[in-house]
Parts: sequence; C-alpha cells; structure tokens
Amino acid sequence: MSRNYKFHNPEAAYFVSFAVVEWLDVFTRNEYKNILIDCLKYCQKNKGMEIYAWCIMTNHVHLVFRSTGERKPQDLLGDFKRFTSKAVVEAIKSNPKESRKTNLLQQFRLAGEKASNVRTYQFWRHDNHPIELWSNKVIYQKINYVHNNPVDAGLVFRPENYIYSSALDYSGEKGLIDGVVVVR
Repeated sequence: MSRNYKFHNPEAAYFVSFAVVEWLDVFTRNEYKNILIDCLKYCQKNKGMEIYAWCIMTNHVHLVFRSTGERKPQDLLGDFKRFTSKAVVEAIKSNPKESRKTNLLQQFRLAGEKASNVRTYQFWRHDNHPIELWSNKVIYQKINYVHNNPVDAGLVFRPENYIYSSALDYSGEKGLIDGVVVVR
C-alpha cells in the first residue's frame, strides 16, 4: 500500500483519520491528548490549517481540515504527524506514572523496524485515506461521523459531552481549540 497521502485538490477540505500503530490505546491519558491539541493550535496559527471538526479517540484521530496557507494539505498533515509522533513518544518515555511504557515503546520499536522510513519508533500507522469533501452533504456527513465517534464508542451519551472534540463548538459553546470553523 502506498504511504503517500492522496490529496488531489490542494484547496479542498478533507476528512482524514489516522491511528496509532497496532491501534494501541495511547490517548487514555489527557497529557498525550493535550500534545495533539497544542499541535493543532500551532498548525492553525502558524501553518494555515483551517479546522472544521476534530476528535481524539483512545487510539486514533479524526480531522476535517483545509490548508489555507502555502502548505499543501498532505505536507500540513505530514508535519502534524511527524511532530506529534516524536512528542508523544518522548512524553511516554519521560512519564514516571506511565505503567505501559515498556510495552508501548517496544510496540513502536517493532513497528519502526518494519518501516523503511522510520529510524527508531513508528507511532502513527501509514494507512490513512483522505477524503475530499466536495459537497455540503458530504461535509455534514463527515462532521457528524467525527462528533458521534465517542458516542458510538460508549464514552458519552451526547457528542457535546466529549471535550476532546469539536462537538462542543457545534453546540454553541467554546471547545478546547479556538477558531474552529463551524459549518451550519
């Protein structure tokens, strides 16, 4: 399978999901989710990422975004994944309360040994499939999917009760990331 992201229209909005290798439940700890939040904010402010919807689950992330700057969407996503993979692995290594440290690092190392483009640890899987959002119907469908993911997983009863997503922004309240473009 090709590792290249298939972003054909650099000006379009895209839905993309990406998962931790072996679908490991890394994001059960808020400090690891907060690394992703901080990186999304950085990409908004400094790299031209326009965010329409997002959700961080225990082992994967959903994102609806568009590149408004000079960066191509695939480069923007690549930067995000590269930075967060290193930052989360370092946070795991330095977390004295991380009881799963040895197992997680071993899994990342094994995945890295199988990948030709990884030096030591592979954190994210390479098999995400960006979907260009070409109509309002598809945009609404993907945003609803993103926001209902925690409900479908049994984590909350209503999407806006899950703070690690943009569902709160869509309910009229302020979520964790400023500047989410709410599509009505």
